[in-house]
Amino acid sequence: MPPPETPKLTVDIVAPMEGGIVLIKRKNEPFEGMWAFPGGFVDIGETVEDAAVREMKEETGLDVELVRLVGVYSEPNRDPRGHNVSVAFLANVVGGEMKADTDAEEVEILDPNSVELAFDHAEVVSDALGG
Repeated sequence: MPPPETPKLTVDIVAPMEGGIVLIKRKNEPFEGMWAFPGGFVDIGETVEDAAVREMKEETGLDVELVRLVGVYSEPNRDPRGHNVSVAFLANVVGGEMKADTDAEEVEILDPNSVELAFDHAEVVSDALGG
């Protein structure tokens, strides 16, 4: 029997803007068609901070400056694909042009309370924004 797989490391980015926060509509499973934070898997040799900046740019076209760590989310069942641990950051948008790309079907600035969020992102936004 093979040994258990090590949890995979991911990042999520909470980026407030006028009118809400930057959310993507997921193009792929899990949670295809649901709203989520931009984010994704950390590459080998990459810091979580660099991964957060890269994922934000890849999925939304926006450049961000990380403000602070929001938290680490490690509930083993938070992602149906397996045990994925997410490091979530609060970030300020500092440039770029908003356009959906890679794993994002759409990108919008939305009130996070107005949509159902994928994964445990409702908990993350509460931790990030105190609401």
